[in-house]
Amino acid sequence: MLTFVKSVFLARKLCVANPALASQVVRSMAGWNKDYKPAPFPKTEKEREAAAKKYYLLPEEYKPYADDGLGYGDYPKVGGGLGVENKDSYYPWDYPEHKRNLHEPISADHDLYSEDRYSQAEKPRYSTSYYVLSFVGVMSGCLALYYWLEDKKMYRPVAAKQYPGDGVKHYTFEK
Repeated sequence: MLTFVKSVFLARKLCVANPALASQVVRSMAGWNKDYKPAPFPKTEKEREAAAKKYYLLPEEYKPYADDGLGYGDYPKVGGGLGVENKDSYYPWDYPEHKRNLHEPISADHDLYSEDRYSQAEKPRYSTSYYVLSFVGVMSGCLALYYWLEDKKMYRPVAAKQYPGDGVKHYTFEK
């Protein structure tokens, strides 16, 4: 406890001696970096090339999101929808837990495409109308069978118990 008190007093003395130190410590502890925020939407070809270089893309590969007010700025529009589970698990990724390499641009909606989220990695085998018609067909068949067989009850056939003589006591538990 004494060590903690001494370190608090030392920090207080340092902040009084150099007030800029306190603001710098707070800034560095904020966990936010100005480089994480996208720059404004590129308007000229030179800005476009600078943005492509910033995201480690070739200028012909770089296509920013539309300037529609969502705040994506100069962030590149990379193919979304290819889920992480569709990537090769045995490739030597730089970050194997995310199946991602260093400086690889990711989609702005990357949080939707991780392994624990929904991801439509490939087109479904059949169309949606095929699935709906299959469901309706199977359910209609079950309903038709139910109503067709409603009067034909199924039960376990059991005959009446047979005794050697009617009305005769066959056993007793009295002495």
